[in-house]
Amino acid sequence: MKSNTEIKMASGVSPLGAWAFALGTSVGWGSLVVTSNTYLAQAGPWGSVLGLILGTVIMVVISKNYAYLIHSFPEPGGAYAYSRDVFGYDYGFLTGWFLALTYFAMLWANMTSIPLFARCFMGDVFQKGYLYSLFGYDVYFGEALLSIAALLLTALLCSKAQRIAYRIMIALVCLFAVGITVVFAGSLGGLSGSFSPAFVPDASALSQIVKITVISPWAFIGFESISHSAEEFAFKKSQTFRVLLIAVLATTALYVFVTLLSVTAYPPQYNSWLEYIHDRGSLSGLEALPAFYAADHYMGSFGVAVLMASLLALIITSLIGNLTAISRLFCALGRDKVLPGMFADLNHSFAPEKSIWLAAGFSVLIPFIGRTAIGWIVDVTTIGAAIIYGFVSAAAMKLARQRSDRTEHITGAIGLAVMIGFGLYIFLPNLVSTDSMEKETYFLFIVWSVLGFIFFRTILQRDREQRFGKSIVVWVALLSLVLFVALVWMRQSMISANQQMLSNIQTYYEQTGDGSALRLADEKFIEEQMAILDRADARTVLMTTGMFVFSLMIMMTNYSYMNRRNHESERIANTDPMTGVKSKYAYMRQEKDLDDAIRQERTKEFSVVVCDLNGLKQINDTYGHKAGDDYIRAASKMICEIFQHSPVFRIGGDEFVVLLTGHDYKERELLLEKLNQESEANIGNGKVVVAAGIADYLPGGDADAHSVFQRADRLMYSRKQQLKEIGVGR
Repeated sequence: MKSNTEIKMASGVSPLGAWAFALGTSVGWGSLVVTSNTYLAQAGPWGSVLGLILGTVIMVVISKNYAYLIHSFPEPGGAYAYSRDVFGYDYGFLTGWFLALTYFAMLWANMTSIPLFARCFMGDVFQKGYLYSLFGYDVYFGEALLSIAALLLTALLCSKAQRIAYRIMIALVCLFAVGITVVFAGSLGGLSGSFSPAFVPDASALSQIVKITVISPWAFIGFESISHSAEEFAFKKSQTFRVLLIAVLATTALYVFVTLLSVTAYPPQYNSWLEYIHDRGSLSGLEALPAFYAADHYMGSFGVAVLMASLLALIITSLIGNLTAISRLFCALGRDKVLPGMFADLNHSFAPEKSIWLAAGFSVLIPFIGRTAIGWIVDVTTIGAAIIYGFVSAAAMKLARQRSDRTEHITGAIGLAVMIGFGLYIFLPNLVSTDSMEKETYFLFIVWSVLGFIFFRTILQRDREQRFGKSIVVWVALLSLVLFVALVWMRQSMISANQQMLSNIQTYYEQTGDGSALRLADEKFIEEQMAILDRADARTVLMTTGMFVFSLMIMMTNYSYMNRRNHESERIANTDPMTGVKSKYAYMRQEKDLDDAIRQERTKEFSVVVCDLNGLKQINDTYGHKAGDDYIRAASKMICEIFQHSPVFRIGGDEFVVLLTGHDYKERELLLEKLNQESEANIGNGKVVVAAGIADYLPGGDADAHSVFQRADRLMYSRKQQLKEIGVGR
């Protein structure tokens, strides 16, 4: 096992392989099952298609930014590495934190979709060992075991047979791309007249198009996964944009094919696709899957078989692609010691095997939380994608500005502005849009952010090189975001509680009627419902306040730790480790402050004493360097005892400087005489002999502090010569 983190990953990813990873990671279970339902329910066929096309234009801009950064920083880590290299380690950590959540969410969504695939096409074969129902979803041990087995097999493939994994990706991506295209082509005869209504009624066409455009990052997330494998490219980095562009266009085409396919046929009991889609939750079998129903309608069992193979293929490619991306991200974090360094190790196949198994181990219990909770986690990726693409665009913009690359500066600015707009749309429900994500999604975003604060603290404690903790603005911004999202979550929770209360009241009246004899019972019931609402609102406010206070406490403790660390670093830099007096670095800073004061004509009177030890070389040659070090420490002690009210600096091996002000300045002649007398008295008895020279600052004559130092230094050498003549050598 190789442990040298400087060893690079093997170069073996071809342009075709990179394209397959980009397409295979971005298109997953949701493309055939979720997209065709969710997009149509929100925007209809034309709203979905036009929104996807606008989203594609935006993703082309993001692709340009990624290609520029991949060419500049061809290393693992993707957006994490770009933010780190352009803005600093704090920004890198923040980007990497949400990048990890995004890839994990997509990995979890696809690994737990395998039991859903089995439910749809194999019945209850794996619904064995009922465990519990969580958030309305029945969890079975057999299905959980199936998901875990798929995950572990994928991890084994990626860690032990990396090149085979690349070939499988290419083959399966081609399979589902061709399969979906073939089925769509087979339905072309039914396209005419099937688009009515073109948009969802009761909402403007523009708002529906915008809605789909805003969530387009969720549809494309994963296409940038090849940025994590840039070190493994076996082609010129200049070809990256072309690869990403083709992957984005292919992704769009497949989404459009599936979306339009889903409205070309619907069961006879419905008058339009709109009725069909809205009632889909009550259906089962192929009727519950619009794209598969259409495939069966036009091509029979062959069409269904082709889409089944395509669906299974895109699930597998998503597993491989997301696990590969996460492992490369972990490898980059291991190289930077954010994670333990062992996760940067490469095995004999030059794959980050430990990082792969770390990602797999972190995911092994996920099937036991059920698909409902995973759906909320996946929705967080809509927020995560906006943050990640925003940081990437900002990095491209800043780097391009530094290098005067006008095109990339423009695309970076456009990408950043668009992602900020998307973020506002997502975070401000009912302000710019009438829809919002589930309240649980906002809650999970808050939890992940708070965990980020906690994990960052552990990084600070292990950060011996002091690379992190320098950009407090990053953490203030994240804390503000946590507070803002917490308020949104609180609002959505209260709305949900209100709706539940109204539903309870409506159900009550439907069951009891509204006769006057029931008035007292009615009043009591309404009072109970209001009390329930008050308790729900109180819990929501309390949890919101608690999460914000906890985040604030974590941030403040992190900030306090950073301050202590900085002060300690400053103290170490300003202190000479051998003698304990001030260091050469401290003297240079003091000299700069004096120069500034001289230029601004606010200098107080001061003198410079330059001291040098006589006889140090003889002691080193005769008794060794340990004795010489003791001699230096004794000299430092003597100088400090004489100049008790002035800072003493050790600026060389045997050279000290003292800055005299105040009391010591007034008594400078007496203090220098005392130093000279003690030094002369020590001649011949092996004690410390110090040669010293003193010079006063001359207002109007000295342009800087160094001029004073030079005069004192010349006088010191004259004194040193006198002492040598008396009998003390160097």
